[in-house]
Amino acid sequence: MKKILMLGGSLYQTYAIKEAVRLGYYVITCDYLPNNPGHKFANEYYNVSTTDKDAVLALARKLKVDGVVAYASDPAAPTAAYVCEQLGLPTSPFKSVEILSKKDLFRKYLTENGFNVPKARGYTKYEDALADIDNFKLPVMVKPVDSSGSKGINKLTDWTQLRTFVDDALSYSRDKRFLIEEFIEKKGYQISGDAFSVDGKLVFHCFGNEYYSNKVSKNFAPLGECWPFMMDKKYIDILEQDLQRLISSLHMKSNAYNVEAIVGQDDKVYILELGARSGGSLIPQITEYATGVNMVTYVIKAAMGEDCSELKMKEVHGCWSNYMVHSNTTGRFSDIWVDEKFKRNNLVEYVTDIKVGDKVHKFRDAQDCIGELIIKYENPTQMFEMIENMDDYIKIIVDKNNDRTSI
Repeated sequence: MKKILMLGGSLYQTYAIKEAVRLGYYVITCDYLPNNPGHKFANEYYNVSTTDKDAVLALARKLKVDGVVAYASDPAAPTAAYVCEQLGLPTSPFKSVEILSKKDLFRKYLTENGFNVPKARGYTKYEDALADIDNFKLPVMVKPVDSSGSKGINKLTDWTQLRTFVDDALSYSRDKRFLIEEFIEKKGYQISGDAFSVDGKLVFHCFGNEYYSNKVSKNFAPLGECWPFMMDKKYIDILEQDLQRLISSLHMKSNAYNVEAIVGQDDKVYILELGARSGGSLIPQITEYATGVNMVTYVIKAAMGEDCSELKMKEVHGCWSNYMVHSNTTGRFSDIWVDEKFKRNNLVEYVTDIKVGDKVHKFRDAQDCIGELIIKYENPTQMFEMIENMDDYIKIIVDKNNDRTSI
């Protein structure tokens, strides 16, 4: 039986672990959290950090694994590529995956290769950024170079905010580097979703609309994505061409990608992210509901060197979204109320591991997500109306100062 090493066993990685088991592989998981729920579905677990490349390499070599997967994990994606490259296992180049995983390297690569890109620069120290502010026009975004889920990202509108935002970004950066980039005013929805290349050719994608809320403290931190895509198809055609050029220039192989892009007011398409891994937030699961394509199967097959040539584009059928369940108040989780009609007619899945008494924080970004919903809708009109008013359908109840408060 072939062995596959899965980097991470979190709640949202459990789906991929189960899929690897279903496909008949001997599944080994590793991370530094032995109580993560995914490990109980694996054949073996090892307490090894997924970001420790040399430790994972030693583990993979010792166990003589046949493939390595970093499912829905930005930090682990370079580790998987590094280990596979060292062992001669199927992978895209480590150097390329590292570029895609570090925002400053990615922006530099886009600039040098003639892609549309906002003015951006990476730094390690506040003082260097402060000395460079005359080269930027406000507003700008301050970001850790190596975080995901909008953690440590802030929109700066006054340079007096710089120290606070740099400190916040560095607190989330493993490499202790941060990026400053000029803010692009977008036209329409931000484009978001997953894609897949087979032997370097982009063969599948499922792009939707990322949505936000003005009710939360960071209105640029997404609450979810919805499908089908609601902007002019010409932008997807342009994005396809740019993605293929990028995938080819980086010599990527058979690989899943999480894609974020926007159309600027200048009508140009900007690739913001091309993560060399599947998307989190249940995006692969929604993709399967919407298109019938199980992308996780291909992630595992590609890692194991199996043929993925049957993967083809499929159109989205129906209206779907995910949604980050969150609290608008900081306190301790007590309960969740879900409208019965919504539960009966719209709610498809609810994934969470929150327990009564757990601390919850007023929503800032993905770290404050209590759980994820997959929702189906009758039509686009209903979809956007419900997304705008999701508080009418699901409410988090928290204890704050010993008071039971509904929010």
